[in-house]
Amino acid sequence: MSVLGGEVPPDAAQRRRQHRGWCWYDWANSVFPTSVTTVFLSLYLTTVATRAAEADVARNGVDACPGGNALRQCDVSLFGWAFPAGSLWGYLLSAATVLQVLVLPITGAVADRTRNKRAMLAVFAFTGAATTSLLALVGGRNWQLGVVLFIAANLCFGAAVVVYYSFLPEIADPDERDRLSSRGWAFGYLGGGVALALHLLIYLGHDALGIETDTAVRLVFASSGVWWAAFTVFPLIGLGGSNRATESTGYEGSVATAGFRQLLSTVRQARHLPLTLGFLGAYMIFTDGINTVTKVAAQYGDVELRLPQDVLIVTILIVQFIAFVGGVLHGALAHRLGAKRTIMVSLGVWILVLGCAYFVQAGQTLQFYGLAVGIGLVLGGTNALSRSVFSQMVPAGKEAEYFSLYEIGERSTSWLGPLVFAVVGQATGSLRPAILSLVVFFVVGLVLVSFVPVRRAIEAAGNRPPQVL
Repeated sequence: MSVLGGEVPPDAAQRRRQHRGWCWYDWANSVFPTSVTTVFLSLYLTTVATRAAEADVARNGVDACPGGNALRQCDVSLFGWAFPAGSLWGYLLSAATVLQVLVLPITGAVADRTRNKRAMLAVFAFTGAATTSLLALVGGRNWQLGVVLFIAANLCFGAAVVVYYSFLPEIADPDERDRLSSRGWAFGYLGGGVALALHLLIYLGHDALGIETDTAVRLVFASSGVWWAAFTVFPLIGLGGSNRATESTGYEGSVATAGFRQLLSTVRQARHLPLTLGFLGAYMIFTDGINTVTKVAAQYGDVELRLPQDVLIVTILIVQFIAFVGGVLHGALAHRLGAKRTIMVSLGVWILVLGCAYFVQAGQTLQFYGLAVGIGLVLGGTNALSRSVFSQMVPAGKEAEYFSLYEIGERSTSWLGPLVFAVVGQATGSLRPAILSLVVFFVVGLVLVSFVPVRRAIEAAGNRPPQVL
């Protein structure tokens, strides 16, 4: 076929279809971390657990929880361990993260051994979507069901992400990956923002719909699972013909056993790629800063800046939609400057934004919205380009295994940023120095990235470097 005649060669048409399909999964799964994890489930599950704790107290003939604060003082118990209902969400996030660290390595090793990654992506995505929808069954006092379902959905979310990331080197050549990764991340934030806007309409308009608040939240969970599953169909169709499996490793036995053995082999091999590990170390540091900022921004606006709840909700939407623009801009900038330089510029903007956050005046809504715009511009792009650069630094056929290490690395340090924020806030009695203290993660990350010779790292992994780095 002639390109000059307006027709697209079959291989080029297939590649474009794969690129579009790949981006759709970012759109599909973003509803889980946005609507479910960040906004609705944390408060709802805490409320359900508190009801159960209050009911237990009432059954024991006590009028109120000790100290009169139901959220902080009423205890619930799990496997004989009692803890305040208000602490449930924090413990649950920690447990879910630990389980992901245990499961994701097996996922990556198995994904690289399989001849049908699309099937793995489908299993994890649809199972995660189903368990998310089943969160609609959580109500009354059965918070334990919510714990089980969230852990299952979170495991499936992480496992699907590992498989999804591993497609990137298969469907895009080195010169395409920065833009494709940025486009996917941007598309994901747009999808998460659209879903969250629809869910907020359901939640805030529950009276007009003639339903109670709890029913509205449960409807959000059910529709989130449907959203995730429905839009996953597009990548499954688009990624046809992109499966690639590694050669047999000679490991016998169960898939899980073989996966663990292959993972150990990958870890030993990774020691011979110190530059790849160096970039991964830098990523672990600055992504902890990014994740911490997104987790504590609402608390900073609430406690330190004394902003109302509706302002915080609008802020979340601003970040989601601006992050779409930021992701696209990062892809375009990387095409001109190279991914490494663009990541460094992005980290510099993070430092500037946190410096501005320190000086935002209490009650100043517009100033807080300005921070949201700044965060949104760099939020998606920094991680998108990091994903792209890392994909260049891993050996062919080992993508899923290395991306499982990538995900584990991100989660293994996810406790450090919140700890620094909490310790500094407690020591100073203010969240202003606490938010400013997070600058250290971006400064250290920026310095470490600057020392990584990206071209040599890519060549050491046996890959062709892109023309612009």
